[in-house]
Amino acid sequence: MQVRVLGCSGAIAKDCRTTAFLIDDDLLVDAGTGVGDLTLDEMAGIDDVVLTHSHLDHIAALPLMIDAVASRRRQPLRVHALAATNQALRAHVFNNVVWPDFARIPSPERPFVCFHDIDVGAVLTLGSRQSKMIEVLPAVHTVPACGFAIRNAAGGPHWAFSGDTERNPPFWDRMNALDVGMLVIETAFSDQEQALAQRSLHLSPTTLANELACIDPGRHYPIYITHTKPAETEEIMSQIEILASDRTTSPLRSRDIRWLRAAEILTL
Repeated sequence: MQVRVLGCSGAIAKDCRTTAFLIDDDLLVDAGTGVGDLTLDEMAGIDDVVLTHSHLDHIAALPLMIDAVASRRRQPLRVHALAATNQALRAHVFNNVVWPDFARIPSPERPFVCFHDIDVGAVLTLGSRQSKMIEVLPAVHTVPACGFAIRNAAGGPHWAFSGDTERNPPFWDRMNALDVGMLVIETAFSDQEQALAQRSLHLSPTTLANELACIDPGRHYPIYITHTKPAETEEIMSQIEILASDRTTSPLRSRDIRWLRAAEILTL
């Protein structure tokens, strides 16, 4: 299974695109501005989209992508998200004011997009060949949100994604129960902005370290940092490196911490 990083920034700037991951060639995880780097053929080949939550940086490209390739598709694009996320999309995006209601265009019987509600704890089998299994993981954010653990349906380790979250013990309960091959976890703010991070329910380096301390001893896998704010990226990474270099008490000292980059391809 391959994970193509289309976007992994917490906001936009030159060379900074917001969250989107292409799994193999037919499953999209979140639909931030990074989707715009796909060709028309690549966008048309996506059958399913799973969304972590309704915030703009995670859904901005969805209506534009559907508009770009709807005429190339024989079946509606399937969007899978928490009920609250789908309700927000229908009410505030696909509402014939901000964007056409593609769930009823060109007709209610043959729409360009269909929305499917999912629940935390559910396990989905998706992809054009039913080739991937997706477990919906808990997240703690300012709107209803989730993360995902994805693997090949035939077996193998999971690619895990925290989504946008703050401290989240149930998430680590599942991480410690699953065969995790790699984890992508957000760290949106530096420690100087820790109060803002807590208020907006995001992680900063110190809370990240405390969260990673929840990983059971003996479990080791690469941990990729995502969703950094472009203006703070260098400071966030510097603070994480300082915490990781503390060989005495830091929970990061034995962890394989990596910086996620747009256009990177992760292979499990």
